[in-house]
Amino acid sequence: MTSVSGDSSPSATRRRPTMRDVARLAGVGIKTVSRVVNGEPNVSAATAERVRRAAAELFYEPDLHAGNLRRADGRSRTLGLLVSSVANPFAAQVHRAIERVATERGYAVFAASLEDDPGAELRAVTALAQRRVDGFIVTPVRDDQSYLRVHTDRGTPLVCLDREPHGIETDSVVTSNVEGARDAVRHLVSYGHRRIAFLGDLERIKTASLRRDGYVRGLTAAGIEVDPALIVLGLHDDATATAVARRLLTLPDPPTAIFSSQNLITIGTIRALQQLGLEHEVALVGFDDVETGDLIKPAITTISQDADRIGRLAAERLFARLDGDTSAPRHVVVPTRLVVRGSGEIPGPAALHRTR
Repeated sequence: MTSVSGDSSPSATRRRPTMRDVARLAGVGIKTVSRVVNGEPNVSAATAERVRRAAAELFYEPDLHAGNLRRADGRSRTLGLLVSSVANPFAAQVHRAIERVATERGYAVFAASLEDDPGAELRAVTALAQRRVDGFIVTPVRDDQSYLRVHTDRGTPLVCLDREPHGIETDSVVTSNVEGARDAVRHLVSYGHRRIAFLGDLERIKTASLRRDGYVRGLTAAGIEVDPALIVLGLHDDATATAVARRLLTLPDPPTAIFSSQNLITIGTIRALQQLGLEHEVALVGFDDVETGDLIKPAITTISQDADRIGRLAAERLFARLDGDTSAPRHVVVPTRLVVRGSGEIPGPAALHRTR
């Protein structure tokens, strides 16, 4: 499903400021600016501060690889990719898909793992901009991406991946998170479950909140009251997920099914079920595939994201911009798919009651 947002064309581009522009604004020579930028001596503190203020005002970024990377057409033949975390297999799959498209076009990809740290997003963009990448593919981690406008205004195209941006209108490619989570709950309800736990990632991560929303909608559509005690967010690794899943499964009135909304959380949940000997009694549906999930007994039922398609569409969108596409920003939503393998089909109390 593809929807287009925004009616206006991208902003008129402005060239990147040069060392000469900084020198003119600061009222100094180019060599003085060079000394300040490169941390060389023989510049007074007052002059250095004036140069730094001018550079900040112009959003000037030194070109670290101008001699090696620039070409006759002004392109570096490089892309900057920011993924949420290399610990997540989904990010690795997306990275591979983007690199395949880039390689076909003769481009290299500079990638950075943000580890879902908002501060790392800004630092990584700055570092990649200094290397004069021709475009950015960014997984938003910060609450606001308006700081990227200085780059898009200069003509550097931007595509946001996996999560929609805030504070800037730009192309984006995301998963149908709400619909996928709702499908997971609907599937578990169809097998007789009414006490379904939700295990989610950090609440500030947009995909985590969207999947929780889909979970709530799924329960509401089935006429099941939402129990806040069965909703846990803030899980960002498998070890924490194991501890939380164990706590829920040993409650006086435990869940009969679990929807784990991220693959690392799913791994932790599987471990908890196995430790308690409940893997054949408590149903489990995970959002996103788990490597070797089909080899576990029972094999893991998942809401599968098409990581390859998401990465490919993001790269193709970026290259369309590099090729001169000036149309309004596009928001592309890639559907998920329910993959039935066994863990999500363990019957719940309502199903067992019907068979008696």
